[in-house]
Amino acid sequence: MNYTEEYNKLKNAFTSLYYSELDNIEVHELDFESQSYSILPGTTDYCCTLHNLNFKNEFTFYTEVGSIKDNVYIKDIYVEENKLFKYHLIKQKGQGKAKKVTLLFHGFNEKQWDKYLPWATTICKETGSAVILFPIAFHMQRAPLYWSSKREMFNLSRERTKRYPNVVNSTLSNVAISMRIHSMPQRFIWSGLQTYYDVIQLIEDCKAGNNAYIDKNFEFNIFAYSIGGFLAQILKLTNHKNYFDNTKVCLFCGGSTFNLFSPVSKFIMDGEANASLYSFLVEHFDEFLQQDKRLHHYIEENHPEGKVFHSMLDYHKMQEFREDLLKKYETQIYAISLKQDHVIPSYEVATTLKGVHRDINIDVEELDFDFPYSHENPFPISSKDAKEIDKSFDFVFGKVCNFFNK
Repeated sequence: MNYTEEYNKLKNAFTSLYYSELDNIEVHELDFESQSYSILPGTTDYCCTLHNLNFKNEFTFYTEVGSIKDNVYIKDIYVEENKLFKYHLIKQKGQGKAKKVTLLFHGFNEKQWDKYLPWATTICKETGSAVILFPIAFHMQRAPLYWSSKREMFNLSRERTKRYPNVVNSTLSNVAISMRIHSMPQRFIWSGLQTYYDVIQLIEDCKAGNNAYIDKNFEFNIFAYSIGGFLAQILKLTNHKNYFDNTKVCLFCGGSTFNLFSPVSKFIMDGEANASLYSFLVEHFDEFLQQDKRLHHYIEENHPEGKVFHSMLDYHKMQEFREDLLKKYETQIYAISLKQDHVIPSYEVATTLKGVHRDINIDVEELDFDFPYSHENPFPISSKDAKEIDKSFDFVFGKVCNFFNK
């Protein structure tokens, strides 16, 4: 079966929830309740139970910048879909409890798992590993359906374009996340931290024997695409409770620091949102840390994950700290970049992972394909280029699976 046929079969099975038709694999939906949702914006009182600290929110929930009345501004802490959701687990049919697991992390502003299904099933079949499709906060099934309504988002994008006539790449696909990031760029941090803690919660649930399909003595790796690679790097480099000692991390179209991203795209975020986010995270982050005591605590004080997150924002800052960690795990990280990727350019991936002196021995491999592709869609569904796409897909995931199987 070629890539296109596999894609369509898997997509149809997932859409109809009729998994029994799938060959050699079984799919399970498991409930998850985020225990870290209380970190999110939307209330006035916060506490860090780990350090027994209380914080008063000194800032309004969001600014009026970029806002339009009656749109996507649900207070983050009250988005039920982000707190209670289901995740998918793919494993070989008839296999007992899995002792090997691969966590698969998706890209920014993703709403459907379709393109990842062939990726996940290939990893499952070729490595014997169960694959968990775990959604980032406010993405995939963790976002309200309203944010994916074509009619509503088209109207919202039209209103946004009227308000910002020079906005670049405002579309129905990215308007929800663009408006929310534009008005409150802190969301990138708090939703990222929530996802980080959710992954730790998932791992600890499995280690406690609470997952019906995973052996409590399991080992796990990570396959991460695009912004999912940012999450994967923070998890690996922080190495909470040494859970990630033996974890291999494969980065696909990802791996650079945040300031080397170019995410303005009709599928990711518009130019106004990107300018707001870049200003907050790169240009003025130190000033915001001094103003916001709670943010300062999570980034600068007794949270190692916050320090690692900080080191991944700006290539020119905290270089020694970041590169010492990358060197420590250099044999366990592998990156595949694409020559025509304009969102996370191939050169910037190597710049980050190999270090300023190019003395970090992380294998960064640049590939190129003989068909039109993009960062957002590296393996397009095309009958015209089907043979080349099949060949390239097999080549890439052959490398991915060889890395995990070593």
